[in-house]
Amino acid sequence: MPRRKVIVGLAQMRMSESMDHNLEHAVSLIDGASEQGVQVVCLPELFATPYFPQREGSSPHDMKDSDLVDTIPGRATQALSTAARKNGVMVIGGSIYELAEGKLFNTSVVFDTKGKELGRYRKTHIPHDENFFEQHYFDKGDTGFRVFDTELGRISVLICYDQWFPEAARAVALEGAEIVFYPTAIGTTQGIRQKEGSWQQAWEGVMRGHAIANGMVVCGVNRCGREDKMSFWGGSFVCDAFGKILRRAGRKEEVLICKVDLDHGKEVREGWRFFDNRRPECYGSLVERKG
Repeated sequence: MPRRKVIVGLAQMRMSESMDHNLEHAVSLIDGASEQGVQVVCLPELFATPYFPQREGSSPHDMKDSDLVDTIPGRATQALSTAARKNGVMVIGGSIYELAEGKLFNTSVVFDTKGKELGRYRKTHIPHDENFFEQHYFDKGDTGFRVFDTELGRISVLICYDQWFPEAARAVALEGAEIVFYPTAIGTTQGIRQKEGSWQQAWEGVMRGHAIANGMVVCGVNRCGREDKMSFWGGSFVCDAFGKILRRAGRKEEVLICKVDLDHGKEVREGWRFFDNRRPECYGSLVERKG
């Protein structure tokens, strides 16, 4: 049997203040990736807007009338659906600032090659640190973790801060995810020293660990460029199901293209048997709230 291989494209973007410009630019990157044979394109977190959570706010409810907010369906999803259908590619819509049922979410939408929405995922873990004041802007996601059956394989999306939580990666792996995309907005902040060590190395390293522990391909797609006090480092990458970096972007805007082997993940799982030898009866403390 031929091996199941998929060509992924990670659209490492710079964002402007204009939502219309960002949408047009995202569509142009999808068009260009399709011309190079890409089968699934992933955009970064909040690809349609500047990274506004670096400014301290007060409450998500104060942002409902902001020009940064969109709905589903809405401007962003219509543009992505059309781009997916026109190019015959799957599109993972990074994430948008979604207004729904009186709440504001950080939401990724997945489209098939015909432009049909396969589903959406709302960011579960919301950070709240200096220049990442996301709890002032987003409600906690309520979709649970999602795995989408597609013509290319079983795909999952987790968003930025979710990448630091092994529970999220394991949850989608147990639901059969073969490849996980992490749309991201992360970088360094003027005036804050990386006293723990390199943030970028930790960021990449934790996701490589998720790939190894779960036998699945991991793709991290970051934004790039300077926005106010933040410098987004780019560094988008693809690693295989044993944590090997297949391709890595630099700091500048580009579409990172890489062919991945989904059957390799099955071989890793069967060979190392991490799932077969799990002891769920011992893991009760994982769901107990501490502190």
